[in-house]
Amino acid sequence: MNALLRHARASLETMSPGYFSMVMATGILSLAAHLMAVPFLPQALFALNWLLFAIIGTLALLRARWHPRRVLHDLFDHSQAPGFFTFVAACSILGCQSLLIGHSLRLAAVLGGVGLAAWVGSTYTIFAVLTVKARKPTLDRGINGGWLLAVVATQSMSVLAALLAPEVAQPLRLELNFFALSMWLWGGMFYIWMMSLIFYRYTFFAFSPADLSPPYWINMGAMAISTLAGSLLIINTPHAPFLLSMLPFIKGFTVFYWATGTWWIPMLLVLAVWRHGVRRFPFAYDPMYWGAVFPLGMYATSTLRMMQAMDLRFLGLLPHAVFGAGLLAWLLLFVGQLRALPRHWRATA
Repeated sequence: MNALLRHARASLETMSPGYFSMVMATGILSLAAHLMAVPFLPQALFALNWLLFAIIGTLALLRARWHPRRVLHDLFDHSQAPGFFTFVAACSILGCQSLLIGHSLRLAAVLGGVGLAAWVGSTYTIFAVLTVKARKPTLDRGINGGWLLAVVATQSMSVLAALLAPEVAQPLRLELNFFALSMWLWGGMFYIWMMSLIFYRYTFFAFSPADLSPPYWINMGAMAISTLAGSLLIINTPHAPFLLSMLPFIKGFTVFYWATGTWWIPMLLVLAVWRHGVRRFPFAYDPMYWGAVFPLGMYATSTLRMMQAMDLRFLGLLPHAVFGAGLLAWLLLFVGQLRALPRHWRATA
């Protein structure tokens, strides 16, 4: 038993702080299936997601207990620190599932409160630490698409607040809508700051296949979740006079976010072909690939909500096609995860 415990302890040392992206990906596909009225799948993924959240959360707590120095190292690392934002987004996505599929307002509110506390702690800890640390990497080594997880976490709080607002009475309904609007605007500003640096790194520094890590798909995912939040604010305009007065602005920026996210899809596919087809970079399971599944599910969900909010029926089957691609990617990764666990266990033995 002691040997088994030591083995488990050793295997957790290298656990990525971004593992909650698996919960994000599973949750958003469940929500997309719910909006499309797919039978059985939303409930099955909802139940599985609670299991994943409990398992990954327990492992993350054990890692913090057994390897506090390694956790602090990740917190001070430019490439690893943004992964902590996946916990915030996981709480929000699971809260949305609990509300829409589980029909539990209380559980959704609790998850929203936990997510908000984690968002405040992560935002002001990570960016303060990365600002004051003495040794910093160069831009081409220190930034990647994973930094946009901070945007995703922010917008996920906006999405959950916008979904909770119609379920409560005034004045809390008004306050939740104002909070959702504020987080939506801040998330958009955050994206502009970070995307400027990422695009600069793209075009003015040497770029190898190894640099094109899976979190670069968050370039699109951050815009997709911004589209979702904006669409929910449009739907909520009857409940908040200040939203009604800003309706043209909200609609314009929602389409702006959707168009930007749509632009990224062909670009990312071209870069993926270059990475694996032209440069022959080996394709192997990596937990960070969950960060590529989430944007696909989020794009499908946000497009459906935008079609509802703005009566854009001509977009037709686009979200269904992207949902199918996301579901296929989820299945492949889930099988890859199950196959990788025994290998990782043997490697740390």
